Amino acid sequence: MAILTQVRDPRVRNVTVTGVEMDADMRGATIRVSVMGDEAKQTLALRGLANSAGFLQAQIADRIETRYTPRLKFELDGGVKKSIEIARMLAEVLPREPEAADAVEQAPSGDVQGEDSQEEA
Repeated sequence: MAILTQVRDPRVRNVTVTGVEMDADMRGATIRVSVMGDEAKQTLALRGLANSAGFLQAQIADRIETRYTPRLKFELDGGVKKSIEIARMLAEVLPREPEAADAVEQAPSGDVQGEDSQEEA
């Protein structure tokens, strides 16, 4: 929430935290982020987050009670972008499925009536 509401760096825009990995000794944390925009915007956002790391660490220190406050490292998560690209590629390659209405229209009506009459008997 601090990234969304308290970081005032103009480079940190359209950032979504997708995951956090803590070191075993709790002295460090890798924060995976997704940034909407081109590569230049992503690079700028990562630099802004790196510059805001001290402020964010102070926010964490106020909220948790541990011996050490973890040092924050930000990493770009390309998973979201890759999944969108894969979905686009699949949409181009795979044939479109017929709509549900088209499937109902193509079903012979005699088969449906025959099933009903067998159930009644």
